[in-house]
Formats: sequence, C-alpha cells, structure tokens
Amino acid sequence: MAESPNVLFIMCDQMKATASHLYGNSFGETPSLERLAKRGVLYEHAVTPHPLCVPARISAWTSQWPHSHGGRRNQTLMPGDANHAFKIWKREGYHTGLIGKNHCFEEESDLDLFDTWCQISHVGLTKDEPTKGMEWVRTVDQINEGHSVRKNMPNSSPRFSWAVTDFPLEDYSSGLVGGQARRFLEQRNEDGEPFALWVSFPAPHEPWEVPRQYADMFPREKIELPPWRDDEFTDGTAPERNVALYEMMGIREDSEEDVYGVVGVYHAMIRFMDEEIGKILDTLDETGLSENTVVVFCSDHGDFMGEHAMQCKGGVFYDCLTRVPLIVSWPSQLPSDVRDDSMANLIDLVPTLLQLQGIPIPRSMHGKPLPTVTDAEPRDATFSEYGSGGPEFRLPDLEKLEKPYGRRALMRSLQWREAEGRRKMVRTKTWKYVHDPMGDKDELYDLVNDPWELTNVATDPANKAILADLAIKLADWSIDTEDSPPVPLPEPGQYALSE
Repeated sequence: MAESPNVLFIMCDQMKATASHLYGNSFGETPSLERLAKRGVLYEHAVTPHPLCVPARISAWTSQWPHSHGGRRNQTLMPGDANHAFKIWKREGYHTGLIGKNHCFEEESDLDLFDTWCQISHVGLTKDEPTKGMEWVRTVDQINEGHSVRKNMPNSSPRFSWAVTDFPLEDYSSGLVGGQARRFLEQRNEDGEPFALWVSFPAPHEPWEVPRQYADMFPREKIELPPWRDDEFTDGTAPERNVALYEMMGIREDSEEDVYGVVGVYHAMIRFMDEEIGKILDTLDETGLSENTVVVFCSDHGDFMGEHAMQCKGGVFYDCLTRVPLIVSWPSQLPSDVRDDSMANLIDLVPTLLQLQGIPIPRSMHGKPLPTVTDAEPRDATFSEYGSGGPEFRLPDLEKLEKPYGRRALMRSLQWREAEGRRKMVRTKTWKYVHDPMGDKDELYDLVNDPWELTNVATDPANKAILADLAIKLADWSIDTEDSPPVPLPEPGQYALSE
C-alpha cells in the first residue's frame, strides 16, 4: 500500500444514476465520468440511505443510518457530537476543505474543522459569509450576476421552471466550483500538504438553469422520455402518499415543450458539471496528485425528471430517487475499468476511505468497506429510509391547499411530508420492498421484469416468499443498527474464558 492517500470526494446534488449513459441513459453522455470509471470501479447498484439532501449527507459523513444519527429532515443538520469523517481527517493531520454546497454542517465546532471553506448553494453565495483558506477565483459581483436568474426563475408551469442563459461559464455554480477546486489542487501540490477535500456541486438540483451551449446539446429530438403507465396512480395499487405526490408534481398537464425543456436542461446541467469534473481530473494529472489521491464521485440522491410522470423529488423510494451514481478511483492502487454489481450504499464510503488510508474505522459507523476496492465481501441487499414518525400527509390534507397544486403546494406541505411516517426500504439486485407501519400500502417491485417500477406487486400471492424474505432482511437490519451510540462492550479479557 502506498502512503496514506489524499481524498477528493466529488458529490453532486439530485442526480439519478440513469441520468448518465454509464447507467443506461440513451442520450445523457458523461464522458468525464466515463474517464473516471475507466480509472476505477463503478458501482452499478449504489443507493442513498435517505433520498433527501441533509439526511443523506449526514449519513455519508457519519456512516450511520438516519434513524441512528437523528438528522432525518432538511431542518436537522449534523449533530454537534457526531463522529464524522472530517473530525477524523483533521485529527490525522489532513488539510480539510469544502468547495460548493454544504447543507450538512452548522455547529461552530464542525465549521472550525475546515481549513478551506468556500460555500455556494443553488441560488448563489451565502450572504456575508467569508471564505476561509482561499479567495473565490471570481469576484463576488461576477458570481452574483451569474446567479441572478436563479433567484427569480421564469414560470414555466405551476410545477416547475427552467431557463437557458448566457453568463460566463466561470460564474455558474458548476463552473465556479470546478475552477475553485482546480485552484485548491494547485495550491496543495505546491505545499505538499495531505488533503481531504469535499467538492460539492449544487447541480443538477433545481433551479434548472444552464448555459446555452450545454442546452443546445439536448434538443427535443435527442431526448428519450421514460415510459409511463396511464393508471399507475388511479388503479388503487399505489400508496396514498405516492398518489398525493403525483397530484402535486405530475407533469401530464404540462406542454410537451416544457417537459422536454426541463428534462433537457437537467441533463445539460449534468453535462456542464461533467466537463468541470474532467478539468479537475486534468489538474490532478498535471500536478502529479492523481497517483496518491482517491477520487470518489457520487450524488446524494436522485430526481424523478420524467419518471412516473413527475419531476423533482419526494418521500418515496423509486430508483430514480434512491439509486445514485458511484465511482471510486485510485489509479496507482485500485482496480481500473471494473463494474461492481453488488449492493452498495453511501454510508459505505467513509469506511472504505478510512481503510484505504490505514485509519481505524470507528465502531459507531454502520457502513462497511466496499468490495472490489477493498477485500470486503459483496453484499446482496442495502437499505434506505424516510420520515421521522410524524403524522401522515393524506389526500384530504392536500385538498386543503390551493389549486393548481404544483410547487406552491409542494413547498407549503414540505416539512410535514419530510417528517411523516417511518418508512424503510430494502433493495437487492432484483427486488425492492418498502414498508411503513404508518402507511396504507406496502410496495414490492420486480426490478428484472419491471425496471421502471410501474407496477406494485406486493399483493400478488406468487410473491409471498419473496416478500417474507425481504421483510426479514428489513427487520434484521433495523435490529442490527438500533443502538446509537454503540453500547459499550466488555474488555477483551472478559472473553478469554479458557485462561
């Protein structure tokens, strides 16, 4: 094993795995991610522990499930006493940094851990927040101008907005984050300091706005919309919360121009980000840092973006929201151009990195090192969850809101819906099961014969054995991860009974 490697952890926001040609998309080419995958391992079945920004990010950095760390909503950020990766890396002498979207850390004790801090989110800079460790590569005025449309998006429909604009590429969030990351790497190469950097692209999360040159790559005739089932939410097989979400976010009533427009802009945002990632990889190679830097690419969760005739996200478990892209690369030490088809989860990333760095993995962490890049055994199932035990949001509650529902209803009901229920998902390569004791229906999807998850087959008697097996997996997982913090165990000598 080489000396303890640097970490370059690239995360984007709200990119479903199948938005890339690497996961079967017919028109969403991501050549830089393909380049990264050829230098490493692509995980075909990676899942978010929670399809919502804050819980997913806390889970990734603590390697704990949301039901243990407690950050189950976007309003409950990283607990101050949590044991997370940046505490460990700081203690081990790494230069730690964030460039891009945070939406995770808020305690002063955590913010003080970062030597470099350059935060930008979906609508621009956080007001009056200074940078730390380096200045922005663009002026504040340039950045603000580049985000001016995002702060006042044109109304395409009651449900969503999209825009194509012509600002300098360096002033959009993707261009800015990419440029800032390259400057960071150049500086670390000069001082030789080991680093752990979180490069956090706000894209392709809404507001859906993109430079014209990337939008032009996705004309309507190039875009292939996913299949829809006309009675998916009216035949009585979908849970009520899924139906309510569709009533708010469904796009069947929108014009074809707007549907193809927003889908095109979403994929164009990914292509823009992809080219910035390519430039970051160039800088790694040019500085010689690539030989001793582990690069991770992932998304925190996905987006409907046309699937199930919806856009954006919500508290359900279709693959478009829970299955995320994941690549791990360290060209000098790990396998290259390999696709791993075992089940993986974002909570496995920090234990994987710590093992590669030769740093002990804390017992508080639920994740396990990933197979292929370590000697760990493959897993046949992984999990996700949503909700914090709040009361159900039902169709009669939706009907109290003003029509047309759309984004206004989405935001008005957001915190209620983020907290409602206690639903949990187990996924294997071939099946997915979702259970909520507070819900009206369980869900079961045959991922081989119904990869778009258009038909809930939980009540089909032919699936009784499958359902029982998955329910046991879900129960075993819940029991295995229920203790947080971990219960103290006896000293090792107490187990030496033969002495």
